[in-house]
Amino acid sequence: MMWRFPLSRFLYVVVALFITACTIPPEPGSSAVMPAQVMPADARALVYGRTVSEVIRNPELREKLPSLFGADWMDPSQGRGQVALGAAAFFEKGGPLRMVNIAGKDYIAVTGCVANSCRTRRVLLLIAEGGSPLLARLDDGVVPRYYAHSTAGVAPPPDAPIIVDAGLRALQSAGDAYPSAN
Repeated sequence: MMWRFPLSRFLYVVVALFITACTIPPEPGSSAVMPAQVMPADARALVYGRTVSEVIRNPELREKLPSLFGADWMDPSQGRGQVALGAAAFFEKGGPLRMVNIAGKDYIAVTGCVANSCRTRRVLLLIAEGGSPLLARLDDGVVPRYYAHSTAGVAPPPDAPIIVDAGLRALQSAGDAYPSAN
């Protein structure tokens, strides 16, 4: 007696084997394996202000932000930086302030965008409890730029891009991470 295997079932098995064979586990320490989640809103998210513009103008952060972004804070017309508009412009339109927990550490998540380019020119700023370190991801084109700054003689975490990407992934899992284009 001959065993029959329908062609559609055979193709299903071949595709399943191909997908399984092509799956590569994430590298240890990558943002895909770094645990991150959006936390319920509480007073900690508002410690530097209730809006993104208040956070940017907060006396504790007003000097730290230019240090975080360095020459990229202001536009290159002043002979500095490589971000066309300057990182400060990426906070023109702010999103909601939220708390995220990344690998057991809480951060205030501040999102913003250039008002007329919210889909392509975005920023995510993570502020650790106590205001240091500051970590950021600025999307202005194809390749994101990452920034890290700490105070009190403590070096910023060497895995800052992984931390920021894990925070962004958590925010995206809860909805749109950035302000809307409207």
